Amino acid sequence: MRKMILMAAAILLSAAGSRAQDAPAVEMSAGYSYLRFGVKNGVNLNGASVSVAGNFNRWLGLVGDVGGYYKSEGGATFNTYTYMGGPRFSYRNSSHVTPFAQVLVGAAHGSLSAFGSSGSGNGFAYSVGGGVDLGLNKHFALRPQLDYIGTSFSGTHINMVRGSFGIVFRFGNH
Repeated sequence: MRKMILMAAAILLSAAGSRAQDAPAVEMSAGYSYLRFGVKNGVNLNGASVSVAGNFNRWLGLVGDVGGYYKSEGGATFNTYTYMGGPRFSYRNSSHVTPFAQVLVGAAHGSLSAFGSSGSGNGFAYSVGGGVDLGLNKHFALRPQLDYIGTSFSGTHINMVRGSFGIVFRFGNH
């Protein structure tokens, strides 16, 4: 009887461990990003974003996100960079589809040069958004993502929307 109880406990513990391993320890993503700088009468910028997330468990991770977005037209060049980090909340189930939401805070840098003049500034930035990882296999996924980004440059608040599409690389198990 005692052996049966020990064997049942071992089976239950191993099943719990295998469920916990469904979450990768680290996820890295990189992809194309479209940024609408200023929603009304704004400027369309193209660029890239990269993120790295460390997962504490199946549903909670800590993410760092860096993006660079560019526009050059008619002798003027406009660049925006964002550097943010914060928690990511994921819903992992048995399928290959993992939706997530995240809240990030950090900084933004903007620069503008036109006709021999230039200027730049740094400001506070925050983001609320999410996406979905579409698993190709255990180590790779495709990620469409949509985020609202708010910035404050010299007391001026600017609303932005970012749409991204990229690939996710997954490492390790949790």
